Formats: sequence, structure tokens, C-alpha cells
Amino acid sequence: MAEQSLRRVAVIGGVRTPFARAYTSYQELTNLDLMTAALNGLVERYNLAGKHIDEVVGGAVVTHAKDFNLTREAVIGTKLAPTTPGVTMMQACGTSLQAALGIAAKIATGQIECGIACGSDTISDSAVVFKRRFAQRLIKANRSKTLGEKLSAFKGFHFGELLPEAPNINEPRTGLSMGEHCELMAKEWQIPREAQDELAYRSHKNGAAALASGFLDDLIEPCAGVFTDNNLRADTSLEKLAALRPVFDRSESGTLTAGNSTALTDGASAVLLGSEAWARANDLPILAYLTAGQHAGINFVEGAGLLMAPTRAVSTLLQRLGLQLQDFDFYEIHEAFAAQVLCTLKAWESDDYCKKQLGRDRAMGPIDRDKLNQKGSSLAFGHPFAATGGRIIALLAKMLSEAGQGRGLISICTAGGMGVAAVMEAA
Repeated sequence: MAEQSLRRVAVIGGVRTPFARAYTSYQELTNLDLMTAALNGLVERYNLAGKHIDEVVGGAVVTHAKDFNLTREAVIGTKLAPTTPGVTMMQACGTSLQAALGIAAKIATGQIECGIACGSDTISDSAVVFKRRFAQRLIKANRSKTLGEKLSAFKGFHFGELLPEAPNINEPRTGLSMGEHCELMAKEWQIPREAQDELAYRSHKNGAAALASGFLDDLIEPCAGVFTDNNLRADTSLEKLAALRPVFDRSESGTLTAGNSTALTDGASAVLLGSEAWARANDLPILAYLTAGQHAGINFVEGAGLLMAPTRAVSTLLQRLGLQLQDFDFYEIHEAFAAQVLCTLKAWESDDYCKKQLGRDRAMGPIDRDKLNQKGSSLAFGHPFAATGGRIIALLAKMLSEAGQGRGLISICTAGGMGVAAVMEAA
């Protein structure tokens, strides 16, 4: 086979639903409802009604059995051509970014011309799971043919079996929540509470300024009567943040609070990618190019911090591209927790960490903090797990387009000790 040069992957644009704190505005909606809303918003924004899209890839983290091919079902609920295939995948908080990278690889190699990466999550519609014994009784009763057989399925039943398993997103290997893991990271890296609150404060202020300026207007598609994110706090202050109590370690040494940690959030996002030729043939804009990506894992069970894998993903990516950490105009580092961002930045500045964990000769060095999350990030907007990558891609693409030049770095930590990173460049 003749060697084939790679094509550039155009980021045409993206939209998302407003993000809402769990159990508020979207408590009656499902993952399917939210993903369909985001996709329909994208269809409307870019005149895709009736068009065939070569591939739509997306997913959700908190799912039901009924979400067996969530993305395809969402596609069917849109105005896209029904020939458009849908693929459901999941990489925790990196889902929609990883979906975009997979689509980008196919566009770059000429396998497809266009694709949509999407993600949705609703904590409000978490599945309620009964204890295994009671679930087995229900299955047996459902399969029984006679009344006697159905009643026999409940022989020996006691009311304790009715207590459902509490929904949680704890790490299966450790039993700890992400917040508990991040609290351990904050202690290991000696990240003070004040620094975490300062980062959260800046996220809300930057996000509020982006909203007030109209920057977010064409990135957010109203959904179910909701027009804006309800987690954003324009009136927050360092004093208000300092008054909050720790939530994961309630002792005097705890530093993570509801203010410097992302809230459980419902929402969805979708991003349209294509070859340059396809974008131009369909009279669509090219805001930026998605040029490279990398994902990585770490052995968090044996001591490495659960959310530190982005340090490795970014390091590997930059070494492959021959870039330095300072070679960027914008840094979009997902704020799962303020402490996670600060641990990552401190690790990149550590000779010891970069040598032992990343195999480098020296520290990667600091970044210009004024280039970090300039329009706000997850602490301000919220974090519907699978939708965050799409939110970041769309926002960064618009920033690069308005700047008219430059390069941006994306970094997302995920459950399971993984991280996903990507590079985007202005068109």
C-alpha cells in the first residue's frame, strides 16, 4: 500500500446544553434526552438536517441498562440522516475528548470525512440497584409462569432486601471516591486550602466574565427551558469560599470543599469535526484544527495519585511533538478539583517527579497562569462527566478562532488512574 499523508482535522464547532447541578433543572431528563438535545442543537447550528454524518461517537458514565447504545438512539432522535451510525464508548471524564480523538484519527487517514463527538451525563437519573438477592427474586418471579411459582420466588424474603445499593462513583480498586483520592494528593503535594480557593474563585470570575461578554452565547443551546448554567457563581468571593467546610476529610487537615471541588452535574455536549474539503464543500467554518492527542494510565493503586495521569499524557504527547510545556497560548486543564490542577502544575515543576515518574531529564517547568482556563472551567460551569471534553474542545476552538493564531493544550483527568490530552491550533 502506498504511503498516505495525514489530512488536517478541522474543528467546525460545538454546542452544549446549559449545565445544571444534579437534582435541579434536569431531574426529569435522561442521558438520551440530554444527548439528543445537544446533537439537535449542533444540527440546528450548522444546518445538518437531513445530512449523513460518517460517524457519531459518544457515551455517558452514569448509565442504565437501557443505555445499551445510547449514541445511536440519540442519533435516531435527531434530524440527521438515519443512515448516520452511532457508537457508544466510555472513558470516564475523558469520554467526549477520546471520542473526538478517535474520529480525528479516521478523518486524518481518510477513512471518513466527518464525525461528531458527544457525551452526556445525568446524576439525577442514576440507576437504583437493589441488593443482588432481591434482584434475583424479581428475575425468577418474572420468568415464572404460574402464581405459585411467582410466590415461591419470595420464600424467605425479609424487608432488608429492599434497601437499594446507594449509587456511587467510587474507585472499585480502592473503595475511595475521587474527592478522597484528591484529598490524599493535596496532602502529598502540600497544596494549601487558600491556593485551592483562589483557583476556584478565578474559575467563577472568568466564567462569569465570559457569560457577561456574550462569549458563551453560541456555545450553549437551551434545553428543557434552561438557558444558562446554574452552577456559575458571579458573586462568589474568597471570603465565601473560605467559610465552607471540608467535605472529604472533615478533620482540621482537610482542604477540599464544595467550593473548590466540582459539583455533581447534568448536561451534554457535541462537537462537529471534518476534513477541510468536507467543511468547505458544506460551507461550514473551520475554527481550529485538532492536531494531536494522547492518553495514559498510572498505577494509582500502589501509590501514584489517582488523578495524576494527565502529567504523563501531556509529557508523552509533547515529547512526541517536540514541544515544550511553555509552547502554548491557552491551557485548558479540566478542574475536577482545584487541588488536582495545582498538583498537576506542581508535578510538572518538580525535577524529582519528572525524572522518576515521567522519565525526563529535568522538570517540565511552570506555565503562565494567566493563560490557564481564561474563560472559566469545570469548577465554574460544572462537570457532567462524559460531556466535559466536548465543552472544552468547543470553547478552545472559539478562543483560537477569535485570536486568529496560537496553540492550545487540553488536559483531562479520569477515573481509573487515566488522563487524556490533546493539542489544538488556530486555523
